[in-house]
Amino acid sequence: MTILLPLVHPSPPSRLPLSSATELPKIRASSPSNSLSIPNPPGFKKWAAELRSRSLNLALSASLAFGLALGGLGTANAKVGVNRPEMLPKEYSPVIDVAGFLSASQERRLCEEIADLEKETGVKLRILAQNYPDTPGMAVKDFWQVDERTIVFVADPTFGNILHFNVGATVDLDVPRNFWSRVAGKYGNMFYWKEKGEDASIEAAVMAITSCLREPTAPNNCMEVN
Repeated sequence: MTILLPLVHPSPPSRLPLSSATELPKIRASSPSNSLSIPNPPGFKKWAAELRSRSLNLALSASLAFGLALGGLGTANAKVGVNRPEMLPKEYSPVIDVAGFLSASQERRLCEEIADLEKETGVKLRILAQNYPDTPGMAVKDFWQVDERTIVFVADPTFGNILHFNVGATVDLDVPRNFWSRVAGKYGNMFYWKEKGEDASIEAAVMAITSCLREPTAPNNCMEVN
């Protein structure tokens, strides 16, 4: 599974993850009025921005190789990830279903929901439905222009849990890290998707994600997986 920082893990989800990373407590720094203020050296902001950009690209590449190709769990080829741009659609779409899990009407509804979410929140949700190794894999990174505000949601039942998330760094700051594992645990487990179908898992996860992202940012946001 994933997003996301392991964007789009088998079980538990990989994050950006796609989130197999151990959850760490969030620490907020306080700034008492009597504390010593140390100015940043010249060029610090530029250096920090470049470091953040490099870190995002590294984490994204690693997590996509894991989440999109489920690298390290299969053959030697799986470990280096899959990059098959020929499997991308000819026209741009936020939903790529190379596995055939979704009907045409379901795909249209998801595209509309994703467009509304992006207008309201600025977050770019992207969905890749695949059966490894039949996937465009890393090719989606450039196709979707994946960045810090992108969630890549990979639906792949190959290794049990169908839901994997690769979460951009900016989104990761606003959404509790355990939210993604809770979504995957509720809607991605094998019992759920085998009984209700892969499409039902995908649609339920999208509704949970969009509901969470529309909540005001607060210490207790996204506590419920709807």
